[in-house]
Amino acid sequence: MSENQEVHPVTITDVEAVIDTEEELIKECEEMWKDMEDCQNKLSLIGTETLTHSDAQLSLLIMQVKCLTAELGQWNKRKPEIIPLNEDVLLTLGKEEFQKLRCDLEMVLSTIHSKNEKLKEDLEREQQWLDEQQQILETLKVLNSDLKNQVVTFTESRIFNELKTKIGSIKEFKEKLLLTLGDFLDNHFPLPDGSTQKKRKNIQDLNAQLITLNEILEMLINRMFDVPHDPYVKISDSFWPPYIELLLRYGIALRHPEDPSRIRLEAFHQ
Repeated sequence: MSENQEVHPVTITDVEAVIDTEEELIKECEEMWKDMEDCQNKLSLIGTETLTHSDAQLSLLIMQVKCLTAELGQWNKRKPEIIPLNEDVLLTLGKEEFQKLRCDLEMVLSTIHSKNEKLKEDLEREQQWLDEQQQILETLKVLNSDLKNQVVTFTESRIFNELKTKIGSIKEFKEKLLLTLGDFLDNHFPLPDGSTQKKRKNIQDLNAQLITLNEILEMLINRMFDVPHDPYVKISDSFWPPYIELLLRYGIALRHPEDPSRIRLEAFHQ
């Protein structure tokens, strides 16, 4: 009898605890039901005009309300099972929880292993790219060093001498070109008497006698480069009219827009 008297108080305490838990669960369900009713009432009060922009959200909320209502109905119909709080039951529950935790941890571990493998592959690829870039950098350094060794330091005097030589070559080429042009014009465009007149030093003699086409072109060229702002030359009696007509007809020379007695060379260099 002493053993039975010791067992009964523990059993009564467990039953009371289960009853309290059941009452708390029912109370929470009732509160959830009230909240869902309030939400449903609020949704019914909202006009259709404000819901036209969120039909998808409204449908989702209605579905959630229906699901929660059905779940609450199942909980109301279901009677809580009184789980005996003994060592075997607690051990079984503990094993189930640990098994579930183990499965979750194994899943997390598998995910971490997969991420680590991917990170290793990315690291290897990045390392390979870094090695290639370093090789390119080393090659560029070698080329840069070779170019620095091949660079010749030009002094000012050397540059001046080279420019002077080029200018001399250009002047020499110019003289040859003018001589060739003079010979061509003297041969193909002679004066009316068929003889070539030489350039006179005296301006009066120049005006008194005809000058060659080569001399006219030389005067126009010198005027253009010596006085670029006023390149026109006045036509004198020494200019044979057929020469002037030839230069104007083929666009080699142009008349002054206000003074037809003055001509200039066409600016072919511009």
